[in-house]
Amino acid sequence: MADVLIVEDDATIRTALVRALTARQHSTMTAPTAMEGLQSLVEHRPDVVLLDLGLPDLDGASLLAMIRAVSDVPVIVVSARDEGAEIVALLNAGADDYLVKPFAADQLDARIRAVLRRAESAEVSGPVTVGGIVVDARARTALLDGVPLDLSPKEFDLLYYLAERPGEVVGKRELLAKVWNQPYGGADKTVDVHLSWLRRKLGESADAPRYLHRVRGVGVKLAPPP
Repeated sequence: MADVLIVEDDATIRTALVRALTARQHSTMTAPTAMEGLQSLVEHRPDVVLLDLGLPDLDGASLLAMIRAVSDVPVIVVSARDEGAEIVALLNAGADDYLVKPFAADQLDARIRAVLRRAESAEVSGPVTVGGIVVDARARTALLDGVPLDLSPKEFDLLYYLAERPGEVVGKRELLAKVWNQPYGGADKTVDVHLSWLRRKLGESADAPRYLHRVRGVGVKLAPPP
């Protein structure tokens, strides 16, 4: 059983989805607009999100980007749009699956269970430690010398990705693909800005690094102070 957030503006479709998922032992919550959906996501932390694209206040693609800024929750796009290029773009932007309307309820149920299995298999086993930095992905907490770090979701994801690879130089393209779900590139400035913010919270600077070390023309690495 999963807690499913349905972001869908059509009341008839919402009702049908609630009925079908409830019959398959899932619990549901619904939102008719993008902003209500985002608020429900933050407040209730569902296991999976069903996301329609044609929302009245904001396009579903824009909401997907907002969701990915704050959460790794599996997102299944459910839409009547069936253009291949758009489907690929949304999957590259962070959607976990795409289902074209109309579809069978059993097919939706199978997709939900599949994305949940993938999410469970990706769970980490415990905290990662690099020098005085301790990052716990399950609890979404990070400590520096025993003091909690106040990190944004993406700052946390960036720190955790680097902490899992201590001493390894990681390129910006890889960070964009793995942390920002942009496998075909994006704005390098995004990585630079978040690294700058992260350095500040670690109490260091690019000119006087302790943990974050830039390798010119290659990338960045996280390593304990000597």
